[in-house]
Amino acid sequence: MFTVLYRPNGSDEPRLGLAIGKKYCRLSTSRNRLKRIVRESFRQRRDDIGGVDIVVLNQPAATRANNKALFDSLCTHWRRVSAHTD
Repeated sequence: MFTVLYRPNGSDEPRLGLAIGKKYCRLSTSRNRLKRIVRESFRQRRDDIGGVDIVVLNQPAATRANNKALFDSLCTHWRRVSAHTD
């Protein structure tokens, strides 16, 4: 539901960037919902992720998914990112 790009940033703190575009998510309320969910998921897993810069992009399926499915998808991405930073 998301594409997550990451690159080491040379510090111990992870940073998050969001690119939630109108192409797949037309309504601003839906885009804001996705941003809130991504930020909250990142906040919960911040300590597990190393020093990386992360950019999250939305996919078409993210607009129609429920919150649990979005959190599960992001959790998988955070695990993958933290595994590559160790």
